[in-house]
Amino acid sequence: MPLFEAARWAPSSYNNQHWRFLYATREDGEFEQFSELLNEGNRAWAENAAVLVTLVSKQTFDHNGAPARTHSFDAGAAWQNLALEASRRELVAHAMQGFDYEAAAQRLDVPDQYSVECMIAIGERAPAEALPDELQEREFPKGRKPIDEILHHGGFAD
Repeated sequence: MPLFEAARWAPSSYNNQHWRFLYATREDGEFEQFSELLNEGNRAWAENAAVLVTLVSKQTFDHNGAPARTHSFDAGAAWQNLALEASRRELVAHAMQGFDYEAAAQRLDVPDQYSVECMIAIGERAPAEALPDELQEREFPKGRKPIDEILHHGGFAD
């Protein structure tokens, strides 16, 4: 719950807090339903997670029903807060796009005014050897693009 509390405090446009976290713990009957939404590679990676989460965001503002262009951005801020709190607690929070978005919306009864954003596996870090061989090969720190590739003074084509 402290991870979701951290997410709750993320900034959002008009303080709308567009995000909703739908979750199942390993002890829940719903855990398998969440797991079945993942593609094969992510299912193998996340099968021992303590919690599986589907993050959705409301596409409109509560106060006037107008479209909220930043709903995904705001949900991303909430995800970041969750991820940072997980790291602070020496847990792993891994966001994934490899899942069936339409099935998630349908099976989890997501209202039409919400977008399915991602799924997240949360748990303790396991040794890389616990993963299938093809996933073990991908378990290493990833590099980042150089700053001059992501930072532009003035317009994009400076």
